Amino acid sequence: MNTGFDLGRLLDERTGEGHKLQGRMLNPQLPRMLHAIGFDRTYTRAQGAYLYDADGNDYLDFLAGFGVFGVGHNHPVVRSALHQVLDADLADMVQFDSPLLAGLLAEKLLARAPHLDRVYFGNSGTEAVEAAIKFARYATGRPRIVYCDHAFHGLTTGSLSVNGAAEFRDGFDPLLPDTRVPLGDLEALEAELRKGGVAALLIEPIQGKGVHQPAPGFLRAAHDLLKDHGALLICDEVQTGVGRTGRFFSYEYEDVQPDIVTVAKALSGGFVPVGATLAKDWIFEKVYSSMDRVLVHDSTFGSNAMAMAAGLATLQVMEDEALIENAERIGTLMRDQLTERLERYEMLAEVRGRGLMLGFEFGKPRSLKLKAGWNTLQAARKGLFAQMVVVPLFQRHRILTQVSGDHIDVIKLLPPLTIGEPEVERFLTAFDDVMRDAHRGTGLMWDFGRTLVSQAVRRG
Repeated sequence: MNTGFDLGRLLDERTGEGHKLQGRMLNPQLPRMLHAIGFDRTYTRAQGAYLYDADGNDYLDFLAGFGVFGVGHNHPVVRSALHQVLDADLADMVQFDSPLLAGLLAEKLLARAPHLDRVYFGNSGTEAVEAAIKFARYATGRPRIVYCDHAFHGLTTGSLSVNGAAEFRDGFDPLLPDTRVPLGDLEALEAELRKGGVAALLIEPIQGKGVHQPAPGFLRAAHDLLKDHGALLICDEVQTGVGRTGRFFSYEYEDVQPDIVTVAKALSGGFVPVGATLAKDWIFEKVYSSMDRVLVHDSTFGSNAMAMAAGLATLQVMEDEALIENAERIGTLMRDQLTERLERYEMLAEVRGRGLMLGFEFGKPRSLKLKAGWNTLQAARKGLFAQMVVVPLFQRHRILTQVSGDHIDVIKLLPPLTIGEPEVERFLTAFDDVMRDAHRGTGLMWDFGRTLVSQAVRRG
């Protein structure tokens, strides 16, 4: 076919312009932020757990697109599945149709959650949560969703209503009726249930912001309490699901059967956005109660063939490569190694998480010399120390990580589930190097910290 479009040529001609175009026509603050912390690289390809720039330098990706790349970047099995979909010339998104691939992916997902019966497919994690909120409210006839402090469930209006971070909510009111309770507080949950009008508790088994989790047994106790009051338990597994924590779903660490489960991110295989809302049959029967209500909740692009194929291929890779078992084994190794460093580095306060969703928190040091520097940073901006660790990990050691939330000193590790001992060793070697600088009060991280403090002082 003769066409004037050549993607390869376009990429060759315009590579390196991404930050400029972003600043001019998309989010103006993104390139500014990336430049400020020295993350403004141009990546030209990715494979497995690594990103590569134009000079061939590799970057170990411990961010994984906020958990999207569970099977790694550009997995050949998922790529092959997508090529097969394109080559099959399928009749896709007909709308008045029952697509086979959607049924097959639902079958595979429900096999992992045998107490649930039906699946709704959307396009993202926040859409999966939106569906869960709507389904819970309609099925129970109640308006209120209870959620937890520091929760993150998405940024669309319904999901934002159950977001525990003020920096995301500010300026977008009024939102939906909601009630916030402390994570793991059964008494607070029971108090809200007694007031009436609660449709469900929406909870992440491990919170993405800060990598916090309730005490063992909380989910089961909460489920029983909710059931007594005719309310539902919704587990948001958008980030924790699909093997991230060493189980397919993180709630499996407890003896509990949620009424609704949301999943997304890694289900995409890193290629095609997808979100899924799994629920019990009676909930779907309530929502889709008649043929008149057949499209009462729907999505034009939901269940599209590319997304369904990517999901099916991803689940097959998870099984064939034993990635859930790998997440548990390598995650335990990394957590144990980091925990051993609690005695070595006095600013390292706690290590937590499960599988390959780990967080380590920094705290006020004991020695007077380090305490003075810590206090200066905290006065300038809470959470600045963690950013000072993230920056040299990237700039000096080419390891991409993230601070796990605003105004907190927690770094979250969220690598592809494909990593092995060499990647763990590379990270720990780099971490030791950066932390030695921190305890000497020298090096790149402190230069960066002083720059940020001076900027904060100038802003006044």
